[in-house]
Amino acid sequence: MEEPILRSTQSENPGLGMLQINVTANVGLIPIQNANITISYTGEPDSTLETLTTDSSGQTDTVSLSAPPLEYSLTPNSPMPYAEYTLNITAPGYEPVTVSGVEVLPDVTAVQNIEMIPTEISQEPEETIVIPDHTLYGDYPPKIPEDEIKPMDESGEIVLSRVVIPEYVIVHDGVPSDYTASNYYVRYRDYIKNVVSSEIYATWPESAIYANTLAIMSFTLNRVYTEWYRNKGYNFTITSSTAYDQKWIRGRNIYSNVDRLVDSIFANYLSRPGVRQPIFTSYCDGRNVTCDGLSQWGSKYLGDEGYTPIEIIRYYYGSDMYINTAVAVSGVPSSWPGYNLNVGSSGDKVLQIQQQLNRIAQNYPAIPRITADGIYGNNTANAVRAFQRIFNLPQSGIVDYPTWYKISEIYVGVSRISEPG
Repeated sequence: MEEPILRSTQSENPGLGMLQINVTANVGLIPIQNANITISYTGEPDSTLETLTTDSSGQTDTVSLSAPPLEYSLTPNSPMPYAEYTLNITAPGYEPVTVSGVEVLPDVTAVQNIEMIPTEISQEPEETIVIPDHTLYGDYPPKIPEDEIKPMDESGEIVLSRVVIPEYVIVHDGVPSDYTASNYYVRYRDYIKNVVSSEIYATWPESAIYANTLAIMSFTLNRVYTEWYRNKGYNFTITSSTAYDQKWIRGRNIYSNVDRLVDSIFANYLSRPGVRQPIFTSYCDGRNVTCDGLSQWGSKYLGDEGYTPIEIIRYYYGSDMYINTAVAVSGVPSSWPGYNLNVGSSGDKVLQIQQQLNRIAQNYPAIPRITADGIYGNNTANAVRAFQRIFNLPQSGIVDYPTWYKISEIYVGVSRISEPG
């Protein structure tokens, strides 16, 4: 397929990006108040630019930081399009954490989530996370071609009976054969947000980010559904190798627009008629590496031209590709009721949300306690707004699809309970 031609821009005005940091304990989803964070340029550790302190929700204010011109992230083979910052985080009773290479792009908000280990259970005096180059800027191995539909009739093959969104994926941080590489349990949505932030730039048109996110989710769910690596004798779901899978970077920052998008569409994947499994959606950058699937840079151009996400998908994968939705979501107390809850609603679903918000408020005191009576009044709406503000959702006061599942996710995190999906 002929590759779209990217148009270069003329001006190169210095950019300004934003950064916001969330600090929690590594168990129990306990926000850490009064954590101290210093921000410096990576490579200049003594050049402290900002000093921040977390609030009762473990969050800092959003700060503005210098970034390269926006044009760099909109045109391939440009100079580094993001600025790299180092964060040093300390808090009483916790081991210090250093994150080097936080990627701040212009015109978007970078979100850095930090998990700190209590001093009494730590085996290391300090944790250091180094974020490597972005895949569109650094030098990474190209993906090894694979068939988009996996054979399902092999003897002994383990295949799931239906498409379910997993609560966790197990990420092998290396090539499959590297037995020294660590395995990490990562919440599915956190994994997708990490990969999207690692594979494309958050400054791109929303339709291009949406299309790439669909490809990344379908790629991942094909690995889950076909038990691809377990059938080969491995004990993980997917790898962080760009040659075999897609890039996941432990501890890296994500972006607020990616965060919101994934929360809205995380149960989606790509299908073809008559094929039960999520399609294995190959993709590549489209400039340094070409492939039969989606071109990342090409999708950015199509987004510029006004293509919708499904039009971008069909441009690369064909007109019979469509967006499907998984039948179930693992690790939530119950599924979204199928309609929004707002002022005037009542019943068991409202009661459930009220009870979950009250439990979450034990960890996040900025959320006001409410009477769990099954009646959605103004107090419930205010509690929902406070929750939405903390967890980067539109502050509507309405429990819509993304809010329902975010409340479920945080409730499970703070109460450490989960039902199999």
